[in-house]
Amino acid sequence: MKQGPDPAKGWPDNGEGQKILSLGSKSIRTFAALAMAAALTACGSGTQVNGLMSPSHLDAADYRATGIPFAFGDTKPIEWEGLTPELYPVHGIDAARYQGRINWNRARASGVNFAWLKVTEGRNLLDPGFAINAPAARAAGVPVGGYHFYYFCRTAEEQADWFIKNVPRVAGDLPPMLDMEWNHGSSCKVRPSAAEVRSYILTFAQKVSRHYGTRPVIYTTPDFYEHNDLGALTGYEFFLRSVASHPSERYPDERWTFWQYSGTGVVPGIGGIVDMNAFAGDAATWVAWLSTRRQR
Repeated sequence: MKQGPDPAKGWPDNGEGQKILSLGSKSIRTFAALAMAAALTACGSGTQVNGLMSPSHLDAADYRATGIPFAFGDTKPIEWEGLTPELYPVHGIDAARYQGRINWNRARASGVNFAWLKVTEGRNLLDPGFAINAPAARAAGVPVGGYHFYYFCRTAEEQADWFIKNVPRVAGDLPPMLDMEWNHGSSCKVRPSAAEVRSYILTFAQKVSRHYGTRPVIYTTPDFYEHNDLGALTGYEFFLRSVASHPSERYPDERWTFWQYSGTGVVPGIGGIVDMNAFAGDAATWVAWLSTRRQR
């Protein structure tokens, strides 16, 4: 998953503070108001919404790769061996504002069977892609759900509340997904203990489960999984990132329901590159999973 801008940084410094202060008392008051707003944003009191992007559309036929579904492509393919992604019949994507407006009819026709879209991050960041793309996915018949990127400088309770506030409960939608990985590239350098991390996951998951009537899926990366002993969590399904080998190699003996096998995928109907994922079972198992795990 791709992390958005840092919720703790607030508005970027535009370097014009001194110039504004030299324009008189009205401009000083204006600057002060802007500074206060920036401070509130940095504290998580303001809402940050970053614009939807408009990436160029790539042709999957130009990026064909072995081991993945024929209709898809990959800009950075690997030599898959053994249990390859193409052996799994049910595939989907996860996306955010970076992919822009998605043509869901084309995506579905190419083999996209499900999609998770980023909605929230931390306590104050919203991704505009969900509000635009989720209704269109539903209209095209693609099961869709929202996901939250966890931020370690905010409490699990705050973040669960933020997700619930911004993600409507819609019958038929996928369960929520919680993206757990270290906040790389962020000003938040907090690294809680493994026990604390697991407790944060449970706090968030339990609150979200009560609201949506279904437990969230937990997405994670190999390093985060290992450092925090996520295998100790029971009762939750994992969405595992493993872009160079099968999950059984990166997460020995771990159960999984979804596998993110590429972060550089090319899928018809989707701009730029996108994360590509596989479901662990066959088509019949997928239908059964949906019947029990969709929101009611």
